[in-house]
Amino acid sequence: MRTSFCFVFLALAGISCPMLHGAETSPVARAGADHDRYEQMVARAIGYLTAKGQAEDGSFSSQAGPAVTALVATAALQHGRTSSDPLVAKALQYLDQFVQPDGGIYRTGSLYGNYETSIAIVCYAAANADGRYSERLTRAEAFLKGLQWDEGEGKDPSDLAYGGAGYGKSKRPDLSNTQFFVDALRVLGNDENSEAIQRALIFVSRCQNLETEHNTTPFAAKNPDGGFYYTPAAGGSSMAGLTPDGGLRSYGSMTYAGLKSMIYAGLGPDDPRVKAAVKWIETHYDLKSNPGMGEAGLYYYYHTFAKALDAMKYEVFVDRDGVRHDWRAELRDELARRQLPDGSWVNDADRWMEGDPTLVTAYALLTLAYCRPQPNAGG
Repeated sequence: MRTSFCFVFLALAGISCPMLHGAETSPVARAGADHDRYEQMVARAIGYLTAKGQAEDGSFSSQAGPAVTALVATAALQHGRTSSDPLVAKALQYLDQFVQPDGGIYRTGSLYGNYETSIAIVCYAAANADGRYSERLTRAEAFLKGLQWDEGEGKDPSDLAYGGAGYGKSKRPDLSNTQFFVDALRVLGNDENSEAIQRALIFVSRCQNLETEHNTTPFAAKNPDGGFYYTPAAGGSSMAGLTPDGGLRSYGSMTYAGLKSMIYAGLGPDDPRVKAAVKWIETHYDLKSNPGMGEAGLYYYYHTFAKALDAMKYEVFVDRDGVRHDWRAELRDELARRQLPDGSWVNDADRWMEGDPTLVTAYALLTLAYCRPQPNAGG
């Protein structure tokens, strides 16, 4: 009775009592609750994909070709599923039909050979614990490198297309396809000394709004903010539009894609290109939108955001106002807020297929793989 009276008195007096709050607010308890919420988010998402996303033939959103299926299977593998898991096994069996005689992994007649093969490589590499896909991956790597714009296409390093990868009838290179290309080569063991990755760095550097010896395009001088845009090739293009004097506007998803690709190509934090990209991110740090694009491409943005900050080895990111961001926790919170009751995610701004909950749920799971709650050493 005396103890209860003490608690009531302390509470009425506004005095914090460890016995009142101890286990509930301790760092260990908070970390445990965060971990439980994370696992629930992942389980609900995979539950949605298993129950509502996968067709009888093992595919996901098959109308879009093999890429969405590969993204879903990769996401499941990154969250602890194995190649024998029913969802993954059926997805891999579905993907097998897209392996082409030239080594590529794409739908017959597809204009998206680089994109589809790059995504499939990452998937098969994640499922290759026993080496069953090693030969397939070797052939896919050779196919992918053959698509890069270089001397084989009659281009030299002075050409604005040089080093890039693209798709469509013209195969015009762009930063999005080039980042998928670099990601695929990385999982296959190509490091910064890879000739293909160094050629890609030439193209990536020209996608940045930064005038240097690596980038003498006319666009950089018109909008020298350090961010990145879609492509300097074929007259240049930015999905965020043009500045009043004809510069190409930088935007979030491409800036993180460019930064990540530069890190993978061996550039360090003191390189002027990296410094300029980080400065742009400090100015435009945001998890409510894809900076420069609103909600268009938001979940693609989340994925590149997480991969880039992980590649930079940031545990805390400090923005231009000096605010410290535990970016993993903030991104988990944002994804938790956006997850639907059935476990999926979807983007009401459905540009670039983000109206498809299967694709967007795959993006969210791939993002969460970089945002696992860290053990609290100070607990």
